[in-house]
Amino acid sequence: MAEQSAGEAAAQPQQAGSKAGPVAGPTPRRETERETGPETRPEQGAGPRPATPPGVPTVVVDGLHVVYRIYGAGAGHGSATAALRRMLLRQGTPSVHLVHAVRGVSFTAYRGEAIGIIGSNGSGKSTLLKAIAGLLPPDRGRVYTDGQPSLLGVNAALMNDLTGAVNVILGGLAMGMSQEEVHERYQGIVDFSGINDKDDFISLPMRTYSSGMAARLRFSIAAAKNHDVLMIDEALATGDRDFQRRSEERIRELRKEAGTVFLVSHNNNSIRDTCDRVLWLEKGELLMDGPTDTVIKAYEAHTGGS
Repeated sequence: MAEQSAGEAAAQPQQAGSKAGPVAGPTPRRETERETGPETRPEQGAGPRPATPPGVPTVVVDGLHVVYRIYGAGAGHGSATAALRRMLLRQGTPSVHLVHAVRGVSFTAYRGEAIGIIGSNGSGKSTLLKAIAGLLPPDRGRVYTDGQPSLLGVNAALMNDLTGAVNVILGGLAMGMSQEEVHERYQGIVDFSGINDKDDFISLPMRTYSSGMAARLRFSIAAAKNHDVLMIDEALATGDRDFQRRSEERIRELRKEAGTVFLVSHNNNSIRDTCDRVLWLEKGELLMDGPTDTVIKAYEAHTGGS
């Protein structure tokens, strides 16, 4: 198992607190860890756990804490001018503001599951996905994954000055497809996105696309490949009902192909239609983990929503 250090540390990180370790199954291929002190976990919500787990774990999150450090908090302190002034005057480093985005979250995801993640704005949903994908280092705790997790969106590979057609090819290559695979799936990606339903937009630069068109194309590229762990952040909120229906069907296909899907959305109906399990986060803490209907009803009762 390869281990990723969460940030640079002067000494070898040591493990603190008791750990249950990964559950039985294939040896996870990625581990991220950082221990900065004794681990304290908030008490998890009392929601019912899913009844019989499918069996093979794909993601194990154990006591995960993610902390953002904002340097130079305060008016003007984070600007380049202020930094240059501190250098010239040899002033000390500015104050650091800590944002504890994820607080002691623990859960295990299994192969074949579709897991919704809900919560109010700023509750840590997107941060959790980025930590699972390995894009954010844990401050404390560990993340184990069996296979390569993919966070929906190949934004780094898509370029606004290039046509949608070229971006489809670049996006497929960025996800590890061969040129032959990209060419075989090219037309299916274009048809799925619906980019050409009204005109030949796939031949135009992406800067001419609306935000919804660009999001649909990104989803179509990412969904063209089978993923060990696929994480989707608000992608189904774009597009018309027909595109959402196609997206939900594709997610079900990914589940059947032995993948695990995480879906972050503020659309509870989309979560109900797609997921069989839901994690409810608030202020970075996991309040509830259980069957979709049970958790969403509790969430709606808490927020007064529908």
